[in-house]
Amino acid sequence: MIGVNEIEVVVGHRERTTLRVGDMFLKVDSDPARLDVEVEAMARAPIPTAEVLWHKPSVLALAALPGTALGILGEPSPASPAAWAAAGAAVRRLHDAPLPPWPGKNQDAIAAHLDTECDWLAANDVLPADLVARNRRIAEAAFRPFTPVFIHGDLQLTHVFVDGDEVTGVLDWSEAAPGDALYDLAILTLGHEEHLADVVAGYGTGVDLDVVRAWWSVRSLSAARWLIEHGFDPDSPGCEFEVLRSQ
Repeated sequence: MIGVNEIEVVVGHRERTTLRVGDMFLKVDSDPARLDVEVEAMARAPIPTAEVLWHKPSVLALAALPGTALGILGEPSPASPAAWAAAGAAVRRLHDAPLPPWPGKNQDAIAAHLDTECDWLAANDVLPADLVARNRRIAEAAFRPFTPVFIHGDLQLTHVFVDGDEVTGVLDWSEAAPGDALYDLAILTLGHEEHLADVVAGYGTGVDLDVVRAWWSVRSLSAARWLIEHGFDPDSPGCEFEVLRSQ
């Protein structure tokens, strides 16, 4: 901390806060178990991750990654098609790795949560009922038998860093678990459908595009209330509500 002149709040809400202190990031989490999972997942992942500087209950210190994020939701990505393909290839290496030993999310529980959120969106006039219903029908394709793989679980494009056409690291592993490979691909390309073909080119075979699109609907419907209650706007250009309207 010696010589640090400024502290930047990168993300801040009731559940967790990430601070940048010089070249170090401090993650403070209300649930220490999430940080435990993050550290263990990074140790197991066969792709680049941030260096763990130290870890104490509720606080994780990480070194800054080189490069820049693939982009942010709602804005054009500055990354090249080759960089997006490299991200797809990195995800494939992760999915080919041995499963982590902790359990993943239950599909029935995900579907039940989705139905609860759909009811809330329609009942509170957050979105038109027909838009919610249409996307709930699209979402149904995600709930099918699949072979679990090692997934990141929250593979937003802001969590994937690249330098030129190379992936330099992937951040935020607290949701890592056995799960559906196509969920990772969907979260990575949410709001950036124009790069889906690049990601698939890097990832390789086994990608059902209808299921990827179904997960776009699941994610956008399920996350809307949380985003609103934590000060984010899912109706910003290019964000979750625009994804739902485009489906």
